[in-house]
Amino acid sequence: MSYKNTFIKISEDSEVNSAITPLPRNNKPTIASIEYDLISNNPYKYTQEDVQFQTYLIKNQIKSDQLDESREHFFQKPKACFRASPLVKKYGWGIHYDDEGKLAIYDVNSEGYEQFLNSDNITLLKGMRSKRSGK
Repeated sequence: MSYKNTFIKISEDSEVNSAITPLPRNNKPTIASIEYDLISNNPYKYTQEDVQFQTYLIKNQIKSDQLDESREHFFQKPKACFRASPLVKKYGWGIHYDDEGKLAIYDVNSEGYEQFLNSDNITLLKGMRSKRSGK
């Protein structure tokens, strides 16, 4: 499922006050670092599905001549939307989907982030919480 004209705010239980660039761990890219690189270097170029599939290929070091077949196989199982992305849960990035469903990210402290929060013609969603509520 991909959104259009939607902004995902950082998670309520995020522990950061400003956005952090996710870095590879042990010289290997993480899901967060791959998503960050793909979206920040190509704002409004990729859809959620594009980023999820590219992340899968990079993380698993898959090179294939049959990408259409691989992509079809990859999406046979449902994938979580970007409300569950580490970018919104841990790293302080809001994710905007334009009217074509293409993505860009915004630092929680940026003017762009604030503009989305105050826009009347966009759907606002919260990033998913990292921890269960203590009820």
